[in-house]
Amino acid sequence: MFVADFRRDFYDVIVSQRVSLFVASDVDALCACKILQALFQCDHVQYTLVPVSGWQELETAFLEHKEQFRYFVLINCGANIDLLETLQPEEDTVFYVCDTHRPIDVVNVYNDTQIKLLIKQDDDLEIPNYDDIFRDDDGDDSGNESENDGSEPSGKRQRFDEGALERRIEKRRARRAWESRRQEILFDYEQYEYHGTSSAMVMFDLAWIMSKDSNDMLWWTIVGLTDQWVQDKITQMKYVTDVGILQRHVSRHNHRNEDEENSLSIDCMRISFEYDLRLALYQHWSLFESICNSCYTSATLKLWSVQGQKRLQEFLADMGLPLKQVKQKFNSMDISLKENLREMIEESANKFGMKDVRVQTFSVQFGFKNKFLASDVAFAAASLMENIEKDESGTDNFIKALDSLSRSNMDKLRQGIELAKKQLCAVQQTVASCICTNLIISQGPFLYCYLMEGTPDVKMFSKPASLCLLSKYLLKSFVCSTKNKRCKLLPLIMAAPLDVEKGTVIMVGIPPETESSDKKNFFGRAFEKAAESTSSRTLHNHFDMSIIDLKTEDRSKFVDALISLLS
Repeated sequence: MFVADFRRDFYDVIVSQRVSLFVASDVDALCACKILQALFQCDHVQYTLVPVSGWQELETAFLEHKEQFRYFVLINCGANIDLLETLQPEEDTVFYVCDTHRPIDVVNVYNDTQIKLLIKQDDDLEIPNYDDIFRDDDGDDSGNESENDGSEPSGKRQRFDEGALERRIEKRRARRAWESRRQEILFDYEQYEYHGTSSAMVMFDLAWIMSKDSNDMLWWTIVGLTDQWVQDKITQMKYVTDVGILQRHVSRHNHRNEDEENSLSIDCMRISFEYDLRLALYQHWSLFESICNSCYTSATLKLWSVQGQKRLQEFLADMGLPLKQVKQKFNSMDISLKENLREMIEESANKFGMKDVRVQTFSVQFGFKNKFLASDVAFAAASLMENIEKDESGTDNFIKALDSLSRSNMDKLRQGIELAKKQLCAVQQTVASCICTNLIISQGPFLYCYLMEGTPDVKMFSKPASLCLLSKYLLKSFVCSTKNKRCKLLPLIMAAPLDVEKGTVIMVGIPPETESSDKKNFFGRAFEKAAESTSSRTLHNHFDMSIIDLKTEDRSKFVDALISLLS
């Protein structure tokens, strides 16, 4: 059931209990976790934090902790499956679920004892009515109406039997019609997967209601929302609306007059709303590298082609920026150039078809020196979480990513930014290679791309968020490069080797790259049906249903099944 009053029905209940906190491996979940940890610290709530990267880890973690805890808080996991059936908890176990995954499983919505949903109902949830999907049986259909001890006249008995039989047939017919209608309603409700309001925003709302919100919590909320936008999980409209909500909180927490401004202490923190550039990490890189490795500029200018490189040179010349300045670290650029940089870039970008180079965002300043955009931190935390450079466990990477969000850990954040640069370079090189070698094939109802074993950086793309980022950049670039109008409207399925020894691949499906895209993804259900119809050995272990693991030798029959299913 939906929790109406987060403070009374959630926080006041758990504040005196020991709580187990299961957190998914994504940046929004990390940010929501940081906010909740800060609240728990204020009120001395005892809790155990357990990172979970998929359904199997969630089930294992629950088995390990179910004896010691009665209350479980799940962040960005658990809403989109029947939790009670999956975890088989004791009757007194209570789950508080704060999850952006949609649609929410209807059993979770209508269970009012054990499942408590910490989810904003102003999101467009379109939950089916209870009576349309749940039905209390009217007892046994076979009934005893026709039984008779022989005391009634046979003619009367026959008429009675006929009436009872008709009623029973009518009842069964109504039952079948109801079942068929139920299937339709559930299919319509469950066919598309999408994302709702950021969990960090939901947790910040709780802190605000209790008057315990701080500037740090607000910054984590901004990073959580920005991650949804960077990972292309929400529409531009949703992003702008939520930015507007956070802008009011930023004004409330960060209004200072000029005198205070000049006496900023070395450890203080200030958040500002600003219109900035859609250039990844440019303040920590050179402007040239940022333009080359940001999806928006790279795709629009078609930088994988000779013509694209020529357009890049023209673009830089149009701005009047000397190459020497553009190719050195942003921090070392002439101050006079930096002061007008945004306006110069925006003006020239318009001439080169980049009308949306400007974006609403927030920046944070820690003391005098450290300034970061929200997207810098979102990229850094995501890269730390899926770091493959050291052979460390998922939990180690999770803790490092969590640490990078604290302002006492600037070194971790900078390490994440360096990793993010490597990741963005690898993504752009792979995009260029896929387009130049025609690796993207139109399979009829969708585009398909398979990264072969031995492709540079292929190990990086065995991780779900990295593969999703690559898929989205590749589809955007392909749409900009193809002249085929039909291909511009197709979704993309991408596969990469997962574990060569076990012979598995990881596969992701993403919706079409269109102006009006609502970010709704139908591949989750399609993958389930294709696996069922071909008996392919798949593992649906990711919290996003549109990402699956698959046996390498089943790949071609699985793709064939998808083609016939979606044609």
